[in-house]
Amino acid sequence: MSASGGTKAIFAALGANIGIAVVKFIAAAISGSASMLAEGVHSLADSANQLLLLLGGRKAKKAADEEHPFGHGRERYVSAFVVSIVLFSVGGVFSLYEGIEKFSHPHPLDNWWLPVVVLVIAIGLEGFSLRTALKEAAPQKGGQSWIQFVRRAKAPELPVVMLEDTAALIGLVFALFGVGLTAITGNGVFDAIGTVLIAVLLIAVALVLGVETKSLLVGEGAGSGDVERIKQAVLDGPEVDSIIHLKTLYLGPDELMVGVKVAVDGDRRLGDVAAGIDTVEQRIRTAVPIARVIYIEPDVRHDGPQPTTEAIVLRAAD
Repeated sequence: MSASGGTKAIFAALGANIGIAVVKFIAAAISGSASMLAEGVHSLADSANQLLLLLGGRKAKKAADEEHPFGHGRERYVSAFVVSIVLFSVGGVFSLYEGIEKFSHPHPLDNWWLPVVVLVIAIGLEGFSLRTALKEAAPQKGGQSWIQFVRRAKAPELPVVMLEDTAALIGLVFALFGVGLTAITGNGVFDAIGTVLIAVLLIAVALVLGVETKSLLVGEGAGSGDVERIKQAVLDGPEVDSIIHLKTLYLGPDELMVGVKVAVDGDRRLGDVAAGIDTVEQRIRTAVPIARVIYIEPDVRHDGPQPTTEAIVLRAAD
């Protein structure tokens, strides 16, 4: 996986979540806390998600073949989309079920101090994981806000880990709220409320992840900055007179396809046109290094006034 994939952040999150999940399940079994059980399932789902992201990164490195001529870069998008489904179903729906069940059969907690200690330690570990993800994402974020970064990032791993860690921290606060009030009042309803809040949080994060990764799966073009750099590279020389149209598409987080139709002088020799296209391709790759698949179609420039849209319509009608 490339540096943009945030491998370090994924491993940090994976290590934290596996350890936290084991401790949470033990604390839930001893105390009988539904909030703690929901948090254990949450951490278990997060651990599975990190493994999915690593698997997607591994599959994405497979070489192109006859069936997949543009490579397997979108495997990373598929893994991120599956993560949103796992977070929704395993994390959110299970937690919602546990919360409703707890509302129906509330009971005070046994050894309430144990889940409180576990939650406080878990908050520290999840904070470390989120700090690692933010540190890894900072160079790519630039001047964007964190919300803009999550929405516009083409490499899904860092946004996924950031959202998971943020949800985990908020969920731990909800669990601490439920366990703490249940311990103080002896009323298990507060534990149920904490569990339902965790469920709503997980479902909301899963929906955000699903929408963002769906957009990447369907196919997104380059950002406005890269498009302008590509246009400048195409026109920054005598080889091309103008751009007729330009289209871009991400084949994976680190691979961009560029298709451009250009107008050239009709009096130029074919060999000169071909050499000019090679030069333009090199300029595009220099300006936008991830533009690795480039198709340039030359067309003959038509001198003189061009027919308007209205004239074309009238000719078609005639």
